[in-house]
Amino acid sequence: MRAIPDPVHPHLVWLRPAMTENGRAPSLTDLPFFRGAAPAALERLAAAARWRVVEPGQVVVDEDEPSTDIFFVAAGAVRVQLRAASGREVLLNEFGAGEFFGELSAIDGMPRAANVTAVARSRLCIIPARAFLDFVFATPAACHALLRTLAAKLRLQTERTLEREALPVRLRLFSELLRLSRPRAGAPGERVVSPPPPHHELAARIGARREVVSRELSDMTREGWLSRDRRAIRILRADEMQRAVAAELRAPAA
Repeated sequence: MRAIPDPVHPHLVWLRPAMTENGRAPSLTDLPFFRGAAPAALERLAAAARWRVVEPGQVVVDEDEPSTDIFFVAAGAVRVQLRAASGREVLLNEFGAGEFFGELSAIDGMPRAANVTAVARSRLCIIPARAFLDFVFATPAACHALLRTLAAKLRLQTERTLEREALPVRLRLFSELLRLSRPRAGAPGERVVSPPPPHHELAARIGARREVVSRELSDMTREGWLSRDRRAIRILRADEMQRAVAAELRAPAA
């Protein structure tokens, strides 16, 4: 299998053939965003699309990079983050299979606002901005889907900004762990985060220092909020966590 640099993003590698897990060629219809679109419109868009494979730790997009392509994650996962001159990282988001990123530069033509790195072996569909926008403008359902996604991302960032400004570290940890968790089977009222994120990653998510997060997790475990091992963080008092966060964020009555 021969590795070929991408013509627009040289740090991305094109592995031929870029097959799916079941051995067939990838298709735009594998991506939820494009399902139900007119075949002729998809055919035009597919002619402009490029499929690439990236490995864990590989840079997909650099901050301030002048590219304007939009990226769809067909398989795997990527992480969006900012890095200060001090080396401190702020984790903005993660995107998995079926999600997309890079739409801001595709829309406004401005350089990239953050770094994007693969956190798992990932198969990406890369579409030039002009081809993507032509498709969206001609497809009302796709336009609506794009607007809904932008609204959801804005709501999440607004929520996180409020938490960082208004909540102490412990309550920010409560909120982020609840966001990352899923219900724990056979244990009503409990939730689980598996695999458990490293302490430095949790710190980057909530805008805190790693040593502070480590201390808080130890205190929360000792106080019975959590139980932890190498496989998972189990949230034992999820409802109480939610109430504590809501009480701190709720504005007092006028």
